[in-house]
Amino acid sequence: MKIANEWKEYKILDMAEGQKLEQWGEIILARPDPQIIWKDKSAPEKWKEINATYHRSKTGGGAWEFKKKMPKAWQVHYKNLTFNIKPMGFKHTGLFPEQAVNWDWIIHKIQSSKREIKVLNLFAYTGGATVACLSAGASVCHVDSSKGMTTWAKENVVSSNLQDKPVRFIIDDVVKFVNREIRRGNQYDAIIMDPPSYGRGAKGEVWQFENNIYELVELCSKVLSKNPLFFLINSYTTGISSTVLENILRITIDKKYKGKLECGEIGLPMVNSKLVLPCGIFARWER
Repeated sequence: MKIANEWKEYKILDMAEGQKLEQWGEIILARPDPQIIWKDKSAPEKWKEINATYHRSKTGGGAWEFKKKMPKAWQVHYKNLTFNIKPMGFKHTGLFPEQAVNWDWIIHKIQSSKREIKVLNLFAYTGGATVACLSAGASVCHVDSSKGMTTWAKENVVSSNLQDKPVRFIIDDVVKFVNREIRRGNQYDAIIMDPPSYGRGAKGEVWQFENNIYELVELCSKVLSKNPLFFLINSYTTGISSTVLENILRITIDKKYKGKLECGEIGLPMVNSKLVLPCGIFARWER
């Protein structure tokens, strides 16, 4: 497992009864997580300091309960990157801190390549990977079907003082966009994707991970340059093994370019503990 253990402004303070107690800068949030199936709290006193708790509804969805005064939005920093945080619908904050392990790897790959790298970031959300790539010196095409998330990504780029870097923001269905790039003859040296388990595109296009991921990776192989640097897939889809993702990359990307493959879990450590929260899976190919 790759563990995101280099955060200074994000911490998991405790985990119990289906909830993780997190500190984001000065703000403490409690959010549900299905992986936390044990009941014993390690630091019960910390739960009294909560600013807000997200409660799931038995009928679906849920709502935030604000217990202490807190800003509507604030910032956290990871190394030289800055991200804007705010509680939003369905428990999210606009950032997945475990992705820091992928950001570090991406930055290292780009900087050590010693050449200009053009990155395609698909299902790019609020742009964590986009900011990481820009900070490393790459140019980025950021694609997401949500206008709101894309606006948020632009804010993160500005907050990280990267607004003068070469980035293109596209609000569109990922599959339709990649097909257009194939027709245009546009190519990329690196591809990042973090597909949802289920979703709808800008015009109602349906995405279902297990039905569509293989075809998408195969499609994306057609926009890779002659000398690609890497291909990274991240997923939070339950029931899918990281080995499945590696197999897909082996059948598609590695078959054509020959390189190194790796897969596994990503996770977050709990402070003052040996407990680690599993947060998703990854597979990556590199030249």
